[in-house]
Amino acid sequence: MYKNFLKRILDLVLASIGFILLLPIFLLVTIGLYFANQGKPFFFQKRPGKNEKIFKIIKFKTMNDKTDANGQLLPDKKRLTKIGAIVRKTSLDEIPQLINVIKADMSLIGPRPLLPEYLEMYSRTQKRRHEIKPGITGWAQVNGRNAISWTRKLELDVEYVDNINFLLDCKIFFLTIKKVLIREGISQEGQVSIEPFNGKN
Repeated sequence: MYKNFLKRILDLVLASIGFILLLPIFLLVTIGLYFANQGKPFFFQKRPGKNEKIFKIIKFKTMNDKTDANGQLLPDKKRLTKIGAIVRKTSLDEIPQLINVIKADMSLIGPRPLLPEYLEMYSRTQKRRHEIKPGITGWAQVNGRNAISWTRKLELDVEYVDNINFLLDCKIFFLTIKKVLIREGISQEGQVSIEPFNGKN
């Protein structure tokens, strides 16, 4: 009942209310990133959702597109803008994903949507993370976020799929708020973003 019906209703209601309440911040960040990224405040990328169906995730663009002499993108650390660093540290870059939730591409809570190229690297068990809609936050995010290994993160995703219920979602919701406030596990030590998944790490 909850997994197949009530969860979607809560997603729609809470995401709509959240977007309205956060609209002033959304607009301010959009304007700031518009000027920081040469008119490109948003980042769109294809991600696999439920049953591996591809959709476009929406996030604030925290890094510019500067390249080296050979036309290759500079390392993430060098492309991270000043306002982008603030947006990322405060997790404000996730706000646009409320639109994905309203559109039913995502849920508020579920396994984070990863890159399409990772699909062929998952084990049969790891693929089970796609049995439900991906989320803005999830069980893995409140148990280490980007600071834990890929193996552990994917294990936690499957744990959530097997144990999804209203009380667990409430627990994840409030733990997420705590994690954001103390800025815990935002990235791996010494890196701006998480190390890419290679099927083993």
